[in-house]
Amino acid sequence: MSSIPLPEPSPDVLARRATIIADLTALAGADAVISDEDGRRAFETDALTAYRRMPLAVVLPRTTEGVSAVLRYCHANAVKVVARGAGTSLCGGALPAEDAVVVGVSKMSRVLAVDYANRAATVETGITNLAISAAVGPDGFFYAPDPSSQLACTLAGNLGMNSGGAHCLKYGVTTNNILGVKMVMMDGEIVEIGGAHLDSPGYDLLGLIVGSEGQLGIVTEATVRILRAAEHARPMLLGFESSEAAGACVSAIIGSGIIPVAIEYMDKPAIEVCEAFAKAGYPRDVEALLIVEVEGSESEIDDLLGRLVEMAKPFKPKTVKVSGSPAESARIWKGRKSAFGAIGRISEYYCMDGTIPLKQLPSVLTRIAEICGGHGLKVANIFHAGDGNLHPLILYDANDPSESDKAELAGAEILKLCVEVGGCLTGEHGVGIEKRDLMRHQFSDTDLLVQMRIKSVFDPDWLLNPAKVFPLAAQAAFGEAA
Repeated sequence: MSSIPLPEPSPDVLARRATIIADLTALAGADAVISDEDGRRAFETDALTAYRRMPLAVVLPRTTEGVSAVLRYCHANAVKVVARGAGTSLCGGALPAEDAVVVGVSKMSRVLAVDYANRAATVETGITNLAISAAVGPDGFFYAPDPSSQLACTLAGNLGMNSGGAHCLKYGVTTNNILGVKMVMMDGEIVEIGGAHLDSPGYDLLGLIVGSEGQLGIVTEATVRILRAAEHARPMLLGFESSEAAGACVSAIIGSGIIPVAIEYMDKPAIEVCEAFAKAGYPRDVEALLIVEVEGSESEIDDLLGRLVEMAKPFKPKTVKVSGSPAESARIWKGRKSAFGAIGRISEYYCMDGTIPLKQLPSVLTRIAEICGGHGLKVANIFHAGDGNLHPLILYDANDPSESDKAELAGAEILKLCVEVGGCLTGEHGVGIEKRDLMRHQFSDTDLLVQMRIKSVFDPDWLLNPAKVFPLAAQAAFGEAA
């Protein structure tokens, strides 16, 4: 699985490597520059580990001004730049290039200000997702987006890919929880967009930046929305004899107007692996499992869970189990949050990320099984059922090149299926290199042209995060036309 083409590095830049490193060291300090082979190897890939490229150098500034100085130098010397948070991207979004400098924000992780009255916190984007909630948690607040990698992933990466998580059904994804950003443009200019207020006049540039995958600038600070934590929260487990029944139950819940905090789905292969790992109390005699969580006062929770149980009855759940304690709730969520790692203990997997309309859930799950079976591969489904964000895990043997190729082909078919039923290529992982050449399946040439023109406004020389997001042929044609 390494068939996605990448452009050849620039011989001119490679020839100037020693000079570039010396200049960056003088600019940022020796402790901020990594140029030796062993040090750079730690940055040669992200979580899509099938693809690896050794970067020209790595710079880890400690301030926005430091990032600005590095980008100003790279802009003046026509050196490409790849922004990096923690490298947890699953789509190759942080994959380096041999003629590019990686600029990481991992040393910029401070909480700069907290304004409880206005429910906002300003942080540096190298902070981990979970650390934001940890900083405000003692005062009864939290930061809502909660991707499974939140212990490790940084806000920078969340901003780049517009990450979500299990609780995005009620609270929204990253773009719904960001109030303002400080961003460094490719030429080194520092701009501030939005701020500690609910809305800004003019064009929604903030909505443009969140999800732009490091193509427009490097965000070094962000003002995030923090929320008052609910009084209580409680999940329940609903087990079904078929994926179709579970999918239909999800549609019924959403269609009723009740919006739980989360609705998570696991199929039988995922249930088996996650239960063996986490001992969460998942039923093993069902084909599909929903984790449905609601929150509020104890009486409100009892009422909502009771109504949801009644709503599930037409779909004949085989298991209905409400958490009886905070410890049990923690185990239930440990199993879900550990799912990818638990499956990684038994097999390599290719983690997909597509989004579909909820009404298509039962038929799409059936087709996913048929697609993977047609390639002789197994699949485990774990995803955010409430908003239709699918995460099929295609299991394969990485030591068998033919299986790797089959996994990639099956993944592409699944993503095309998502688009065909009215969904899109990605829900929260981004496009990166993984879905780059599928963009034409969702977007017309005009759509892509508009997007590339927007990039050119922010990054005229296309030095930021090269060879990502847009098909290479479209990039080449755009460059020739410009």
